[in-house]
Amino acid sequence: MLVLTPRKVKHILFGLTVISILYIFGVFHHAFESDFYDDFRYPYEGDIDAFVQKLKNNITPDVSPINSYQFQYRKNCSQKCMGVQNLRVVYLVKTSPENFDRRIAIRSTWGYEHRFSDVEIRTVFLIGVRATEGLQKLINEESHKFSDIVQANFSDTYYNNTYKTMMGMKWVVKFCPNSKFYMFVDDDYYVSTKNVLRFIRYPTKYPQYLKEPMANVKALLRKPFQLMDFELQDDARLYSGYAFKSAPHRHYFSKWYVPLKEYPYHMWPPYVTAGAYILSRSALIDMYYSSFYTRHFRFDDIYVGLLAFKAKIEPLHCEEFYFYKKTYNKLDYEYTIASHGYGDPHELLTVWTEQKSLGNA
Repeated sequence: MLVLTPRKVKHILFGLTVISILYIFGVFHHAFESDFYDDFRYPYEGDIDAFVQKLKNNITPDVSPINSYQFQYRKNCSQKCMGVQNLRVVYLVKTSPENFDRRIAIRSTWGYEHRFSDVEIRTVFLIGVRATEGLQKLINEESHKFSDIVQANFSDTYYNNTYKTMMGMKWVVKFCPNSKFYMFVDDDYYVSTKNVLRFIRYPTKYPQYLKEPMANVKALLRKPFQLMDFELQDDARLYSGYAFKSAPHRHYFSKWYVPLKEYPYHMWPPYVTAGAYILSRSALIDMYYSSFYTRHFRFDDIYVGLLAFKAKIEPLHCEEFYFYKKTYNKLDYEYTIASHGYGDPHELLTVWTEQKSLGNA
């Protein structure tokens, strides 16, 4: 007969507590993860290049898509890009329906479409829906006044940010495919349009090329397959921002907890933080059509990384995209492209105005 002494009970309880803590913090999950580099197979399993090319050419692929974002647009801004020659950048701002003040501030700062008289820029705001009739009425009025709201019939929540991103990509393909670059950005960011334009001229050497003698830059530009005349070729596939190579969170109480059943690999594909990133036209179109053969994932930055991985597009890292709030000093924002932490519209307006006066925005 087994006799449990108080000492044994204490040891058993201690052991169970340790096991429970290790389980909660995902230690055991890591033991069962598959190796990303050797075993990665995310549905659809297989090369999708041929399918993507057929979709791009309006040809039915041999294998049916496994995923499709069938949004019903409430507001599609179909005229926003129509007939615009030499459209350079389109800002696709991910915003929540109630953030009216942020959108007003963005329209008068970095989202202002006529910031530079010789550069065509457009700005749209991406939103879903909330079950509030009064809020929707205000959005309808805002849309009527500014003609820059893109809205579809999905619930606007944090875990639906992937839907919001894919709504934006689909909108580009359907209504605005004539821009050379697209920047997805959250509505709590500071952005320097001037530095965005500088970056897309020479992304692999930004901001170094602005600091180097022009003779050295011209020598670099003459290299085969490099940028020519400060200009990316039309078929260049740029996916850039603050790039990460990181592992899934396996502890249960994390906001970003991911079970093995949802994603069994020990690493994410390389990805760029979702708060601010830039895509060239060619990259966006390839990634959009890759989504037809990439199972939905609830975290938008990871999903976009999956699309890039499937499309064989490598993220380009740039330190001047700050996913955290860069400490503000007026002299330290000279090359800053984007910084998180500007959810206060008054602060955004103050900082942007000062940087504009210094020639940095």
